[in-house]
Amino acid sequence: MLKGLLSFTGRYRILHQTWFAFFLTFVCWFNFAPFATTIGKQLHLAPEQIKTLGICNLALTIPARIIIGMLLDRFGPRKTYSMLLMFAVVPCMATALSQNFSQLVISRLLMGIVGAGFVVGIRMVAEWFPPKDIGIAQGLYGGWGNFGAFGAEFALPLIAVAASFMTGGASNWRLAIALTGIIAAIYGVIYFNTVQDTPPGKTYKRPKKNGSLEVTSVKSFWAMIVSNFGLIFALGLLAWRLEQKNIHFLTLSQMYLVWVALAGLFAYQSYQAYKVNRELLTGKKIYAPSERYQFGQVALLEFTYITNFGSELAAVSMLPAFFERTFGLEHVVAGMIASIYPFMNLISRPSGGLISDKFGSRKWTMTIISMGIGVSYLMAHFINKNWPIPVAIAVTVLAAYFAQAGCGATYGIVPLIKKESTGQIAGNVGAYGNFGGVVYLTIYSLTNPPTLFATMGIAALICAFMCAFFLKEPKGSFAGAYEGESPETATRKSPILAEE
Repeated sequence: MLKGLLSFTGRYRILHQTWFAFFLTFVCWFNFAPFATTIGKQLHLAPEQIKTLGICNLALTIPARIIIGMLLDRFGPRKTYSMLLMFAVVPCMATALSQNFSQLVISRLLMGIVGAGFVVGIRMVAEWFPPKDIGIAQGLYGGWGNFGAFGAEFALPLIAVAASFMTGGASNWRLAIALTGIIAAIYGVIYFNTVQDTPPGKTYKRPKKNGSLEVTSVKSFWAMIVSNFGLIFALGLLAWRLEQKNIHFLTLSQMYLVWVALAGLFAYQSYQAYKVNRELLTGKKIYAPSERYQFGQVALLEFTYITNFGSELAAVSMLPAFFERTFGLEHVVAGMIASIYPFMNLISRPSGGLISDKFGSRKWTMTIISMGIGVSYLMAHFINKNWPIPVAIAVTVLAAYFAQAGCGATYGIVPLIKKESTGQIAGNVGAYGNFGGVVYLTIYSLTNPPTLFATMGIAALICAFMCAFFLKEPKGSFAGAYEGESPETATRKSPILAEE
């Protein structure tokens, strides 16, 4: 597997093109953070408003990941990813042209849809790589794509400064942000014309029903309903935050209207779930053992993603200000130190997937890494101005490693639950990563960094306990082909796979 990474043919070409698509969506998604202070000064934003924009950036990614997961399973990753990349130009241009807080809120809410792109590549990679290599393949896709957060932090300020020389003005953040959307849209066209959903000779499996996730037991149905409510709760929490007196975006009446709309959305989701699973709930359909899966396992993976990716989203958003205020550093220096966290994605997430492949147990890999997340964040809880800066950086690196390795380990399991519903399952799990980000950033906006670190650490230790006792090893975790496929079909020789 690792030897083929230098190749740009066959399945490795698809992997490279797909992680780069993910990379661009993350550059767009995080293109506000490097300019938050500058934009705040130019548009006269309060610190609470800037924090709220960070939460808005995550909000619509929650429902978007679920919706895109459904579209993905129905239409395939090639069409879905291409359209999402082309859509990215809309919120990027909206942000670049914004003149006040309200316009920024709308543009960042729309940007959250772009952040859902991650889900698409999960299914694409799962189509091209067998279970025995799925951990490292998904880890490389996720890790190198997530590196887009670092790309935004590091490269966009340089582009903005370079642009200022051409325009003869201050740092041109508007041009830098607009440029990210234009590049993503161009690549969307390229992606559509150069990739395929599956290797030649392999059939793309679609769910038998659309509109909601099909489950295989009554118990799983109710677990799914509870899971859906959790995501609605996160959106309600955001609406509450936007109503607070120091934010000035929603009035109390508008907040209540949003809550009523969210209640209606939950009712609609529940009805769609009932329609898709009606035969199961009325006893007219019983699934064969080979078709069954437990939604409880999906729910547990949602929890793992809260603790790893949710904490990563929160950390990336708050670390620059944390280092600046804790150690009295210049903004640029603090930002460079904080960028180490997303930079770690290059090795951390792939290593989590690789360990999951080689350790021989995806369950215990997940358990041990979750424990590492908890311990490292609890260590970060004690960082203060008296600490040597190198030691504080070392603790940050440790937390980054475990959180990102946990992401790789989580998605080393997701595609193995039910292949034809991988998009929807990945969407649900991914949405809960954003749920974690919204909840953690809300806690941060109301408290302080030590409280945030402690919360993330305790949640991860609880998750480790849950994984140890309730997570099950997926069937066929290390097989040469997915259940229902023959190894011959999965590795059939053809011009596009000639090197394999």
